[in-house]
Amino acid sequence: MSQELYIGLFGRRNQGKSSLINLLAGQQVSIVSENPGTTTDPVKKSCELFGIGKCVFIDTAGFDDAGEVGRKRVEKTKDMVLRMDAGILLVSGNTFTEEDKAFAHYLQEAGVPFLIVHNKSDVTPLSATFKQMLQNLYPACTVLDFSIKQALLMAGSVECPYQPISDALKSLLDRYGLVHKPVVALEDIVRQGDVVVLVCPIDAEAPHGRLILPQVMMTRQCLDLHAMPFLCQVEELPAVLSRLEMNPALVITDSQAFKQVAQLLPLDIPLTSFSICLARQKGHFDDYIRGSEAFSRLQDGDRILMLESCTHQVNCHDIGRFKLPAALKKAVGKDLSFSYVSGLDPLPSAVDGFAMAIQCGGCMVNDRQLSVRVDRLLKAGIPVCNYGMTLAWCSGILSRAIRPFSKSL
Repeated sequence: MSQELYIGLFGRRNQGKSSLINLLAGQQVSIVSENPGTTTDPVKKSCELFGIGKCVFIDTAGFDDAGEVGRKRVEKTKDMVLRMDAGILLVSGNTFTEEDKAFAHYLQEAGVPFLIVHNKSDVTPLSATFKQMLQNLYPACTVLDFSIKQALLMAGSVECPYQPISDALKSLLDRYGLVHKPVVALEDIVRQGDVVVLVCPIDAEAPHGRLILPQVMMTRQCLDLHAMPFLCQVEELPAVLSRLEMNPALVITDSQAFKQVAQLLPLDIPLTSFSICLARQKGHFDDYIRGSEAFSRLQDGDRILMLESCTHQVNCHDIGRFKLPAALKKAVGKDLSFSYVSGLDPLPSAVDGFAMAIQCGGCMVNDRQLSVRVDRLLKAGIPVCNYGMTLAWCSGILSRAIRPFSKSL
């Protein structure tokens, strides 16, 4: 799973968004200029904030941008809102325009908590009247007076020149339960001292010289839980099992190896996949199980929407583009067609033409980014399943693959 919190920096042009991301990053990430509209496309920067953890700050174009190109930039800014966990709305000069109000309303409608930073306090300090007005409009919102310019001048001589913003942001994230999320994929499945075997095929789809992110994440969760992870490839699984002094508490496999692993693994040893673990951790686990019921209803000519949450080079071994569609068509015995959405690209404008959708594990996006996509499909009445459950269903072992989590469902 993508563990970062995505924080959007929003405001009219020349309110200090680019300067703020430079301050938080401790380097020049965005170009700063007195000319309005300098920031065009969103600029991202990952930062580690004490007490919060890893955050991805996103500098967006001003929502008061003008002209045809400006309107497209504003739409891009609004699109970024749907991917945010929280936001910082910058204003200055004790001024809150109708555009500010409209965008604050948009953040509220999108369910994005935000704090308001009154910037340029070295020029015009925040007035008590203006602060009260903002707090009356947004009672749950912290209003902070700050000077990014002065903070940048103090950088290097002060340990954390943006401390007031960091503290206010942490308080906001704490209030909405976004900081220190508990581990939920394995925490009530695996206990201290348990052995967990992670089956990690090294094939043409495996990245050169490293493991894929879900494998790294589940290994780390085992270590956090003081369990003992053993990693192997499919062909080494029998040797690993024979050398262990106890049965594994759980075996987690890459979904595309489900059938092979299930044949090698005794039925009394719990089995699941990395993708199914992510489904539980990110939410929509029960929705995916319900979505699997749609497989038996598929007919010739049905369209399936494949949802990939990352972009990667595609080859003939690609699980989402080749292996999964081939397995599904063979399992249902129907002539199906497949459409694809990659990364954070928007869904098709009309989704009602699809019989169902299949979402990848979503390790490269945060919970909100995945939920925005899945929720829209569910609201439209489109069944959604995920890669792991789909491949388990095609292999005839879906009930076994979700059984490790049955006690906690």
